[in-house]
Amino acid sequence: MRLDKFLKVSRLIKRRTVAKEASDSGKITINGKEAKASDNVKVDDIIGINFSKEVKVQVINSGDDLVNPKPEDLYKKL
Repeated sequence: MRLDKFLKVSRLIKRRTVAKEASDSGKITINGKEAKASDNVKVDDIIGINFSKEVKVQVINSGDDLVNPKPEDLYKKL
C-alpha cells in the first residue's frame, strides 16, 4: 500500500493530501530514510512522523487484505 494511503487509512494523518504534502516536505521517514508519498509500506517498517513532536510506529499489517481496518490492526506505537 502507498505511504499516503496507509497514513490516511490508519488514521495517523487525517487526509491523504496532507499525508502527501508532509512526505514531500520531508517530515515522514520509513526505516530512518526520507519517504515519498508513493513509497510502499511493508510489514515491520518503522514510520516516523515529525510534526510538532515525533511519533514512531511499527507496521503490523499493510492493510491491503483488510476491509475497513481499525488503526490497532495496522500499527503499534513505539
